[in-house]
Amino acid sequence: MDSPIYRTTQGQYQTSRPASKEDIIGYAKLLIEEEFARQDTLESPEEAKDFLVAKLGREQRETFGIVFLDKQNQVLGFETLFYGTVDHATVHPREVIKRCLALNATAIILAHNHPSGVCTPSAGDKNITKRLTEALDVVDVAVLDHFIVGGTTAFSFAKQGLL
Repeated sequence: MDSPIYRTTQGQYQTSRPASKEDIIGYAKLLIEEEFARQDTLESPEEAKDFLVAKLGREQRETFGIVFLDKQNQVLGFETLFYGTVDHATVHPREVIKRCLALNATAIILAHNHPSGVCTPSAGDKNITKRLTEALDVVDVAVLDHFIVGGTTAFSFAKQGLL
């Protein structure tokens, strides 16, 4: 079913029929993804955070994804690699390394959500960040940040000095 929301030639947004909350959120996600895809590089951690909140904030189970970047921090893509339960997702460093090499990424931004809405990193979150950083260092892929998304907010490992 098509979205009832559309953009006019004057750049305004209108609806062709009453829009549900899901219609509005879905359309907002599309707009953020389009904006993100048009960028050659990530200009700030805030832009990455906004994209990841839109991508992962409403997930009902833990979801672990990665933004892949080239040497100039140009976005190669975003992929969700692992799905879990309401409070845990198993992340396999080997699979992360395989995707980085396949995409020729030289840097990445890790991201996962906490369906509870609480963004505080667990010991497991800190451990997998350390394991991934060490494993990726061997193949010259830098981990620039790890965001934990909880609803409309996010915790940045880099901003808190944990990377």
